[in-house]
Amino acid sequence: MKIALLTSDNRELFREYDKEVPWFGTAPEALLQGFAQCPSIEVHVVSCTQRPMKSPAKLAENTFFHSLHVPKIGWLRTGYQGCIRAVRRLLREIRPDIVHGQGTERDCAISAAFSGYPNVVTIHGKMTEIAELHRSPIGSFYWCASRVENFTLPRAGGIICISDYMKNLVERYGVPVWPIPNALRQTFFDFPRTSQHRDVPLILNVGVISERKRQRQILDLLCSLRNEGADFETLFVGESDPGSRYAAAFMDELAAAQNSHGGFSHVGRLGVEDCCRLFDTASAMLHFARQETFGLVSAEALTRNLHLFASDVGGIREIASDVPGVEIFHHDDWGEVKDAVRIWIRTRGFECVKPDKAPEGLVRRYHPASIARQHVQVYEERLSRQ
Repeated sequence: MKIALLTSDNRELFREYDKEVPWFGTAPEALLQGFAQCPSIEVHVVSCTQRPMKSPAKLAENTFFHSLHVPKIGWLRTGYQGCIRAVRRLLREIRPDIVHGQGTERDCAISAAFSGYPNVVTIHGKMTEIAELHRSPIGSFYWCASRVENFTLPRAGGIICISDYMKNLVERYGVPVWPIPNALRQTFFDFPRTSQHRDVPLILNVGVISERKRQRQILDLLCSLRNEGADFETLFVGESDPGSRYAAAFMDELAAAQNSHGGFSHVGRLGVEDCCRLFDTASAMLHFARQETFGLVSAEALTRNLHLFASDVGGIREIASDVPGVEIFHHDDWGEVKDAVRIWIRTRGFECVKPDKAPEGLVRRYHPASIARQHVQVYEERLSRQ
């Protein structure tokens, strides 16, 4: 089977045009790791970019890479017409059996839907929900993305949903729907585990600094615990957009917390191996998002047996099924989660010894090889319907 996988090259998203090796979002990267373990398929990764870049011809033995230069006029302002046409031209050369668009955030889903080939799309974040959450004004990125999404999904050959939460949001489009979670990157399962005794627990929060992840409220909760005399350290990990009012306010409040209490810090993007080391040496993760699609970072933390305090949104209950060390609360019940963290610190729950391998349930449900096989089954079903 020959597969064309349309996904965003992060060199374009982060304007890192000088780099010669593409890199992708965590979910597409993990899926490609799974595809690399399926020698019976041939994968062609296709990414559009606004500037020409040097790129490798292959990413793995069975995985080819194609970078398509599309001038800026062919992107969102024209409904991604330039991307759609560039992809169609390339696909006439590749002649794939099926086209898979990764995400409705940018050009991938609409290019797949209008590729002229049997296709499916995966939704990682529902643009209409995010636009509503941010109250995005007319003409803003999320406002435009939500309209492109609503135009695209009824015309797609099918939708792969990464959680039951997402499935409930997309069933109204009237196309076939398949529930398959995002894969976790192989490194989280295989990287050598380290341990470190801590007299004072380290609590993590990982995610882009945004209203959706609610770092300001989490910081306020943790400062309140410090005022009560609880002893712990906190590290926030995630990109902070200097142009975001929310992120700017959070950074100011974090600096004030550090000045008042000490033990509060922030770092930006970390590589996957650094994440593994951090999860192994940390004590718990507090992830209390207001809205979630899959909760990828929660699953990654659980593969390293990190204790998790989480809000009951999106697919967190699916992720945490049969996994020890998870406490889940209503997404607005700040009092309950605060009590749970307080008890966990007082009873020194952070001293529990972590197992030396990932929980079996997570391996079975989210290992890249398992998720890749499920995708191939969906492709076969889609082609049989065609």
